[in-house]
Amino acid sequence: MLIQGRCLCGAIAVEINGDISDIIHCHCSLCRKSSGTAYATNGFINSSEFSITQGQALLSSYEVKPGKERHFCSRCGSPIYSSNRENPQKLRIRLGLIDTPIEARPLSHNFVSSKATWDNLDDTLPRYDGFEPSREK
Repeated sequence: MLIQGRCLCGAIAVEINGDISDIIHCHCSLCRKSSGTAYATNGFINSSEFSITQGQALLSSYEVKPGKERHFCSRCGSPIYSSNRENPQKLRIRLGLIDTPIEARPLSHNFVSSKATWDNLDDTLPRYDGFEPSREK
């Protein structure tokens, strides 16, 4: 299966010629800070099945821990993938990057003891297809 994705500004395009596995919602403080949200939804891919098809020169990285890098678009800041020197065969991809519909679904919420204090994982909140009705446009 060919999976395609782009960063927010569209400058970096990627392809995955394989599957995404072990998808999780990670609530650790590092994922929260790098995503700016309550959690990051990550999945693993084989590095041999991943390619940057556009915008390689715009890819920047940050070593968050020794041997562990987060790669992102230097133009819009979108997270693209994370790599680990101890396991170069695998990459962790942020699912928000993906444009192609996929069948795989998250397996779990991880590091929930580190979750944002304002996030209660409440699945009973109202849901809307657009802005919430009270929001001024």
